[in-house]
This record gives sequence, C-alpha cells and structure tokens, in this order.
Amino acid sequence: MGFYKYLFILLIFFTSCIRTNTFEKNVAIPKFKWDEKNRIPYTFYISDTSSSYSMYFMIRHTDAYPFSNIWLNIETIFPIKDSSVSSKVEVPLADPEGKWLSRGSNGMNEVWEHKMLIASPLKFSKTGEYTIALSHIMRVNPLPEIMSVGIRLEKNVN
Repeated sequence: MGFYKYLFILLIFFTSCIRTNTFEKNVAIPKFKWDEKNRIPYTFYISDTSSSYSMYFMIRHTDAYPFSNIWLNIETIFPIKDSSVSSKVEVPLADPEGKWLSRGSNGMNEVWEHKMLIASPLKFSKTGEYTIALSHIMRVNPLPEIMSVGIRLEKNVN
C-alpha cells in the first residue's frame, strides 16, 4: 500500500509541473447565424517571446453552409491596449468540386469541423495579454449555418 501511495504523490507532483503550450477556445454562435457585428474576442497570455507559434482557425458548420470559404477580419490587440493590427484572411472550406476539406463530426456528415492553419511561424515581441478578435466579412449577413468558431494557438517545437 505504501508503494502506491508514493507513486500517486509522485504522479501528482509531475503532472502539476507540466505547462501547456496550447491555447484553444471555441465560441458557440447563437441560432447558427453569425452576425458581422458579432466580433468574438479570444484573450491569452504570452510569456515566451523566443518561441514561434502556429495559429489555427476552428469552425463548425452544418452541411447546409452555402459557401466554399469564409472571409475573416482578424484583429490582434497587443499588450499595450492602444495598439492593434487587423488583417483580412480567406479560409477555404471546400475544394473546387464543393467537397468539404475536413471530416464530418457526427458520422452522418451533417456537421463539419475544420482546423485551418492561418499563421505560422508567428512571433510575439512582448510578453503580456493579447487578444485576437474574429469577425466575418462575407457579403451575406448574418452568415448562416455557423455553429461555432474559435482559435487554437500552438507553440512550435524547434
């Protein structure tokens, strides 16, 4: 019994020392209709400015989503809150024949999940709290059949 108690304490000690190198957050879109004014913020803290990162756009939509892509406005707000930069990004979701570029998530191919690389390598010059704000810039508003959107930030292994 003493051995298992020691092993349990050791396991807790080592797992508490593990730091995650990933930030991921997804936000549900009410009624599956994403309004262009619904700017979705994702806030995270960067402590390692020597590493590079990869940023992914995450989206879940129904099979009835009427487009093969999505245009995004991505605003990055830096630790100095009065400083930001915006960029427009096209994210392809289907090939030229209309086949979705990801896998269906429910086995019946009615819901589609995409994890699309949008920036890599990405470097942060200052430590601190950053905010990435996403909004769509499609011609149709509200954008139908969008279930959730998110970002994933992964530290690259050198």
